[in-house]
Amino acid sequence: MDLSFRFDRDVAVTAIPVPLAVLLAGAAVRQSAGPTARLQTRLDRSAPVSGLLAPAHGAFNLAMEGALTRWKGQ
Repeated sequence: MDLSFRFDRDVAVTAIPVPLAVLLAGAAVRQSAGPTARLQTRLDRSAPVSGLLAPAHGAFNLAMEGALTRWKGQ
């Protein structure tokens, strides 16, 4: 989390109180450890294009394919 961006460059920088800095750092750590942040860190990794639309099991969503197959068989 970058808190250094400012529009007014001619104003002196004021330090924030230590407890507030610790609180903001803790919030940033908790957010970066969340499932959404972990997923987004993997979005920029390149994957083989051939495997994206043609998985080895042949279904776009394997769990849903199994559910539909079981439902259809009833």
